Amino acid sequence: MVYYTYVVESLTNYFLFLFMETKKLMWLDWTALVLVIVGGLNWGLVGLFGGFDLVAWLFGAATVLSRIVYILVGLSGVYMLIIASKLCKK
Repeated sequence: MVYYTYVVESLTNYFLFLFMETKKLMWLDWTALVLVIVGGLNWGLVGLFGGFDLVAWLFGAATVLSRIVYILVGLSGVYMLIIASKLCKK
């Protein structure tokens, strides 16, 4: 749990650093951040309400569009994982 807290704090510091240094985040950073938040909220809803899937509700279950959203959320998670690993090495 302590490591998870460190990673979340490191990601937060990374985004704050980017914002303070450049006064803006790159579009990829913003996109990945929003998609990871959407994914986290979706999993929270699945856990809280016994399987309510917000993405499937919005775009239809097992449609091409919902699959694209799931793929983008997964890729955003990988992107955040790469950023977190770079921050942990510093």
